[in-house]
Amino acid sequence: MAQRPWLDPLARRLLLAAGATDPTGAINKDGDKDGDVERELLALKLRQNPALRLGSAEEVRHAGALGWRLDVNRATAADWLRLPGIGPDQVDLLLRLQQGGVQLTGAEDLERALELPSAKIEGWLPVLDFRWYGEPPSSPAQPPRVNLNHARSPELIGLGLSQERTQRLIGERAREPFQDLADLQHRLQLPAALVEQWIGRVRFGPAAASPHKGGPALPLARPKTRG
Repeated sequence: MAQRPWLDPLARRLLLAAGATDPTGAINKDGDKDGDVERELLALKLRQNPALRLGSAEEVRHAGALGWRLDVNRATAADWLRLPGIGPDQVDLLLRLQQGGVQLTGAEDLERALELPSAKIEGWLPVLDFRWYGEPPSSPAQPPRVNLNHARSPELIGLGLSQERTQRLIGERAREPFQDLADLQHRLQLPAALVEQWIGRVRFGPAAASPHKGGPALPLARPKTRG
């Protein structure tokens, strides 16, 4: 006897409302499979939250079947962050490439740019569109990115940091400059939501020169000797 697909209570209530199941949890439509149920559930979730983040390659596949697409050469940070397994640092790199006029023509370009295994990229392919544009994206003038290895307290607080986190950042970067967003988040244990807000707004240039380290050391003056 074939097993009926298991549905959690929330999924069952949602699908009942859409008429996809009967009250016992059985599927009404002839020939439906477990994947159809999951796709219907994802469709309902997307209607409730169009910006829903996808949690697995399977959800990406269902989202693609439902018509959601990601335009690789025009995607925003919010678009990229919906994909499972992508990090803020990788999204920041993709936005910088896009703003510089670089266009990716296929999965291999994306794999090389992000230095990710092909299996990861393949999980995203059902929703990726590699369209070619004649001109780089036009965008309103953006303020200069804040160099987190040099910025003063007011600039850091303007990025949404508390006084306590600002002092921790300044102390930590004095020990060693930050390399990228991933390094910053790991060392300061910042919440992902805060770090993601900085995509496209910050950079990691050279740290400010220490007054004790700048310039060559001068030789000590020799005491004068009497002839």
